[in-house]
Amino acid sequence: MQIVTAAVMEKDGKILIAQRRRGDHQQYKWELPGGKLESHETPEECLRRELREEFGIETEIGEFLGSSDCHYRHTSIRLMAFRAYHISGELNVLDHETIKWVVPSELVNFDFSEPDKPIIQLLTGIKK
Repeated sequence: MQIVTAAVMEKDGKILIAQRRRGDHQQYKWELPGGKLESHETPEECLRRELREEFGIETEIGEFLGSSDCHYRHTSIRLMAFRAYHISGELNVLDHETIKWVVPSELVNFDFSEPDKPIIQLLTGIKK
């Protein structure tokens, strides 16, 4: 099972979401930013690295919020979500189509990747 991390980063009551690039697996789907765990990393180290690579920022990784398992035809993914806090660096879009800061109640208006959906439900308190 592939472990993938996701950041729940908040600013002014809004959560950062990112849209996958054209040509990527699940292109144009929305996600909580993060990425694949490498063999030598803890999930927290992975998330810190991914946020640096994807946005050019330094972060502190906080509490574990929850996980979800998603099974595809050729692979299975376990998404692990953590709170993340921006420490330094200008937020740049380096690996996505676009990003948005949205209030939690707006999260239901976006087409999220399957692994992210249970975390979005957790954040909104809304079951679909």
